Amino acid sequence: MQVKEIMTRGVEAISPDATIVDAAKKMRSLNIGSLPVQEGDEVLGIVSKKDIVYRCIAEDWDAGTTPVSEIMTTEIAACCEDSSIEDAAQILEDKQLHRLLVLDSEDNLCGIFSLSDIAVKAHSEHLSWEVLEHISEPACPRR
Repeated sequence: MQVKEIMTRGVEAISPDATIVDAAKKMRSLNIGSLPVQEGDEVLGIVSKKDIVYRCIAEDWDAGTTPVSEIMTTEIAACCEDSSIEDAAQILEDKQLHRLLVLDSEDNLCGIFSLSDIAVKAHSEHLSWEVLEHISEPACPRR
């Protein structure tokens, strides 16, 4: 089975100049946890709820004026739409992520592949559990 068969299509993105408040409102309205950051057709990064909390709120930045570009994750984890779900799942495991951006043959953003897609659409309980096991590490409080 290929990624394009189970990925989420119609991905919404946000501009790097948008504020963090804009990103949070868009995530809330779409009921999602992250947004690709794009300028034109170029994917510059991804911003997640975790980025907003750890890189903005915890640092006491003004979410109403700080642009998304200041807190986005610039190391983009991606796969091709023609990749096998097993190969994409391996990237999730290796990088300990819950989602990957999916690129078409011309390197344009065409979807998002997530742990949820594997669990709900791939009909492979074993693969779902394997990926979840490898990306989930117990948190250790700092002392």
